[in-house]
Amino acid sequence: MAEQPPASLSTVAENYLKVIYSHTEWQPDAMTSSQLAARLGLAPSSVTEMVRKLTAQNLVEHARYGTIVLTATGRAEALRMVRKHRLIETWLVREFGYGWDEVHDEAEVLEHAVSDRLLDAIDVRLGHPAADPHGDPIPAADGSVPALDGVLASALAAGERGRVLRISDRDPDVLRLLAAEGVGIGSVVEGAQLPDAVAGHVWVARTA
Repeated sequence: MAEQPPASLSTVAENYLKVIYSHTEWQPDAMTSSQLAARLGLAPSSVTEMVRKLTAQNLVEHARYGTIVLTATGRAEALRMVRKHRLIETWLVREFGYGWDEVHDEAEVLEHAVSDRLLDAIDVRLGHPAADPHGDPIPAADGSVPALDGVLASALAAGERGRVLRISDRDPDVLRLLAAEGVGIGSVVEGAQLPDAVAGHVWVARTA
């Protein structure tokens, strides 16, 4: 059972936990400090200090020079932020006409300001969506997340087909390129159809 988190986490702490969770969501390898620093665009020394604080708060476990793993408490907090982020992205696309390449940065700001009450209202308004516009699953209010089963499109052999499950939202240019090519969630693509620089951003379920 997860211990109680600190009464109020800082925005920085919430961002760290969300990034650490997201790193292992679609692949099994735990995150290293250098990967976390690169993902956040911060100096390794700054990341080391923050990870030390998160460890002291029982939010992560981190052996010296080892990987960073969320505790049960840290995972619960990460899922709370991930739920906020993805519901807000979906809300911006459906209700305000944002493009799927425009919502990530907006959600990064709004997720720290939206109350749980407003978030629940957004969830109801949207009909309790299961996934965000990029195919990432939206955790339920109880923290449960459906099992994920997909491979990168770059893993498809020539002529092998896969149905698009998820497209990373980290690079808006990739999202715009795929939209221009008519590729979205649910599209069927073939191995070698997508350029290497794009295939590494797309997860698919192999089809017969």
